[in-house]
Amino acid sequence: MAFLAGGQQKGMINPMDIPAFTLSRQIDEIGPQTEAAVNEVISSGQFILGAQVQEFERRMAAFTQAGHAVGVANGSDALYLALRAAGVGPGDEVLTTPFTFFATAGSILRTGAKPVFTDIDLDTFNMDPDQASARISPRTRAMLPVHLFGLMADIDALRSHYSGLVVEDAAQAVGATLRGRAAGSVGDLAAFSFFPTKNLGAFGDAGMVTTVRPEWDETLRALRAHGSRQKYRHDMLGINSRLDALQAAVLNVKLPYLGGWTEKRQHVAQRYQAGFAERNVEQVQVPVTPQGFTHVFHQYTVRAQNRDELQAYLKSRGIGSTVYYPLSLHLQPALQDLGYRAGDFPHSEQAQREVLSLPMFPELTDREVDRVVEEVAAFYQAGH
Repeated sequence: MAFLAGGQQKGMINPMDIPAFTLSRQIDEIGPQTEAAVNEVISSGQFILGAQVQEFERRMAAFTQAGHAVGVANGSDALYLALRAAGVGPGDEVLTTPFTFFATAGSILRTGAKPVFTDIDLDTFNMDPDQASARISPRTRAMLPVHLFGLMADIDALRSHYSGLVVEDAAQAVGATLRGRAAGSVGDLAAFSFFPTKNLGAFGDAGMVTTVRPEWDETLRALRAHGSRQKYRHDMLGINSRLDALQAAVLNVKLPYLGGWTEKRQHVAQRYQAGFAERNVEQVQVPVTPQGFTHVFHQYTVRAQNRDELQAYLKSRGIGSTVYYPLSLHLQPALQDLGYRAGDFPHSEQAQREVLSLPMFPELTDREVDRVVEEVAAFYQAGH
C-alpha cells in the first residue's frame, strides 16, 4: 500500500509557501514504519482494542507517570468519561475556562453538570488561580483546567484554593511538565486527544484517559464499552468509545519520536522569540513559559496588535496562520442558557481579539521561521 506517500500530497494539503501546519513532512519521515504497522493490524483482523491498544495504553501509562491509561475514541469522549468515572453528574458544578475548544464545556454538559467559567491569565492563556478561587461554591464538584497550546495550567496554585477533584484537559499538552511532573499525572484524571494535528497525532480520531487511581481505570474500561464489565451484562450506562487498533498502531510508531519532535518545536519557539526580540517587534507578545514549566508548543500563539490585518497580510505573503479561539465559550450561541454576557471575562475576550498562531510543526526550517518573523516585522514597520 502506497497510501502514506507524503510527497504525493505536497502542495495539496496547503497552498501556502509556509503552512500553519502540515503532516506531509512527518509522513515522509515515518511513512514506511507506519505503513508496516497498519498492514500488520489489517493482517491480524483485530481492529477493535486488542494487542496494539494494550501496548499503547501500557506505554502511555508510563510516559505520563500516571500509572493507568485507557484508550478511547477521541479527546471529547476522554473528557466526558473522565468526569463520569469520577462521579460528576446532575447538580454538580465544574470550574473551567471559556477560552478553549468547545469540547471542554460540552463534556461537562454531557454529564448533566453545569460548567462554571473563570477567566484566564493573559500571559499563559490558562486558568487564573486567583480568579478561580472566587468561583468555587459548595456545588463545585471538580476543576477542569485546560493546558492550552502546550503549557500546563498551574494545578499546584489551583489546589492551594481547592482541595477537590481536578481533571486535566491535556488534549494539547502531551509531554508537557509542571515542576517535573508530566501532564496526565498531576490531576486525579486527565484527558488526551490524538487528533491528527496534535503533537502526538493518529490518522483519525483517538483519545485517552489517564488516572492515578486504579479503581477509576476499571470504571473507565467499563464506561467505554456501554458500561459493561462482562459481555452482555451492563452495570452502568456507558457509551461506545473504544480506541481503534489501527490508530493505536500509528500511535505506537509515533510515540518514540515524540521527545525529538518536542525538542524541535521548542527550538522553533526559541527562534521565533529571538527573532522578534532582535527586530524589536513590540506589537507582538510572545508566549510565556513560567519557571518550573515545560512548554511543548502545540501552537506558537502570540498576542498581536491589528491581528486580523496581520493575518491577512501574512496570507498574501504565502504564510499560513490560525486563530484559536475567535469566540469564547461564554459567548457561544449554544451556551447562552448559562447566563453569561459580553464583558464577564475580559481577559478571555481580549485574547479572542488578539491571538494568532504562527506556523508550528517540528519540521519547520530555520529559514522558514526567520521568514515568518521578517514578514511580521515588515507588517508593523509599514505602519500598521
